[in-house]
Amino acid sequence: MSQCKIKPLVWVASSKKDLKNFPEEVQRNVGYALFRAQEGKIHIHAKPLKGFGGNSVVEIVENEESSTYRAVYTVKFESAVYVLHAFQKKSHKGIKTPQHEIDLIKQRLKEALDHYSRSKKEGLIRRTHEK
Repeated sequence: MSQCKIKPLVWVASSKKDLKNFPEEVQRNVGYALFRAQEGKIHIHAKPLKGFGGNSVVEIVENEESSTYRAVYTVKFESAVYVLHAFQKKSHKGIKTPQHEIDLIKQRLKEALDHYSRSKKEGLIRRTHEK
C-alpha cells in the first residue's frame, strides 16, 4: 500500500492572517480543503480559478449566512502548496472575482515563484521523489 506524501503549506503575505479572520466554520472548511490539496487531491468546494491558464491556481469558495469567503492557492510547485490569498467577497453582483483581487493573486503568485526558486536553489525544498 503506497503512502501519500503530504506537501507543506507555504503562506504568502497576509493570507494566513486573513484566513484567521474568517468565521470558525469557514476556517475549518478551508483548512480541510487545503489539507486535501496537500494530499494532492481537490475538495468539492475547490475549482480552478479562471484566467490563470489551467488547473494550477485553485479557489475554495465557502458561503456562510449572506457572506462568501474565498481562499486561493497554487499547486504549481511539485513539493509545496502555496496559499496566495484569503478574502471575503464584498460585491453582491455576480460571482466574478473582482479585478483588484485577481491582480493581488497574480502578484502573490509571482512572489511564490520567487520564493520557491530561491528555496530550491538553497536546498530548502526537495522534489517529492527525493529522499
